[in-house]
Amino acid sequence: MPILSTLLVLGGTGEARRVAGALVTTPGLRVVSSLAGRVKAPSLPPGEVRIGGFGGTAGLAQWLRDNRVDAVVDATHPFAARITAHAVRACATTATPLLVLSRPGWTAGPGDLWHWVRTPTEAAELLPDLGRRVFLTTGRQDLAAFADLDLWFLVRAVDPPEPPVPRHAEVLLARGPFTVDGERDLLEQHRIDVLVTKDSGGIMTAAKLMAARDARIPVVVQRRPPLPTGPGVELVATVEDTVAWVRDRLEV
Repeated sequence: MPILSTLLVLGGTGEARRVAGALVTTPGLRVVSSLAGRVKAPSLPPGEVRIGGFGGTAGLAQWLRDNRVDAVVDATHPFAARITAHAVRACATTATPLLVLSRPGWTAGPGDLWHWVRTPTEAAELLPDLGRRVFLTTGRQDLAAFADLDLWFLVRAVDPPEPPVPRHAEVLLARGPFTVDGERDLLEQHRIDVLVTKDSGGIMTAAKLMAARDARIPVVVQRRPPLPTGPGVELVATVEDTVAWVRDRLEV
């Protein structure tokens, strides 16, 4: 069957892979998943995949035109604010419908000892008052903020981080999902007394929060960047709503 519509999925998350999986066999629909290329061995979604940046807003807008894209789903990480901003502007420029899939963030419950911050720098400033042995799970992009602290860090990341990194650090390369039992063992083994994370949401990495609650360990949580707003930007919170939007919008 000839291609009737083209969908671009800005991905790199489990939700993006599920969206592609649900739509890739739809007759007449070309689904292209785009990954930023920051992870050396990413989990690939089914179907057509492109890896690498677009060259900013102008480059993405040109790609949308060249590939005659009929709709864009932004299912990137909640902290991938730059690509989301590019998508908003590029879709506005090309009059391409845009849907942003933003999974719900985490919510503190009874027994949680959470401290909310806006930036990695704020997290670093708070840490010396909370503990001496830090489990740092913010990824490898923001480690410079912690580099000068005289604390011990267990740094977990998918790929090896590049300098600057905390001066007293052990790097643990691992990819979720993680289990509560496994996270409890990790906290105990390394004598962790404070956890630092981002409000990523989802279940892939939530186990550390439950383990920290059980161990009465304080958690420093970086708030998400604000969600995009403006004409033509639609927001949903689930894969199911995303798939329904695509089918309705593109009539496939």
